[in-house]
Amino acid sequence: MKKSILAVAILALASTGVFAQGKKLEAAPKATSVVPAVAPTTTATPETTIKFKTETHDFGTLQEGDPAEAEFVFTNTGKKPLIIQNVQPGCGCTTPFWSKDPVAPGKTGVIKASYGTKGRVGAFNKNITVTSTAGTNVIYIKGTVEKAPESSAPQNNSMMKTN
Repeated sequence: MKKSILAVAILALASTGVFAQGKKLEAAPKATSVVPAVAPTTTATPETTIKFKTETHDFGTLQEGDPAEAEFVFTNTGKKPLIIQNVQPGCGCTTPFWSKDPVAPGKTGVIKASYGTKGRVGAFNKNITVTSTAGTNVIYIKGTVEKAPESSAPQNNSMMKTN
């Protein structure tokens, strides 16, 4: 008896599945939505822009202790005065200098960077982040510092006194 009831239940389930497959689903009514009109987008040009003459200064090979100073000339290519808000070196071995005065459209300005070569033998590649009303730019200084030569005059290590 239990087997008969189980067989009928399985047959009923299978029949339901077959009939469900043959039934065509009706599409749900489409919802209509109102899309607000959007004005065409225009590409807004920035009010201030900055263009560097060069973004990397290569010192080449320097002797340890030699001064290493670079100048980065830039032009305000925007429509409004450009203000350099901050110049941040990537490390403490680089010191930046810049004018706090606004640079008029079409005019040029200068950012100077000084690298301390004393005790820094080897290759270097340092970044300097420039933050202005035109956004953020990164400029670079690089080069190689060679160990300074020993004094060209021989040292007198003698214990004898010379006149």
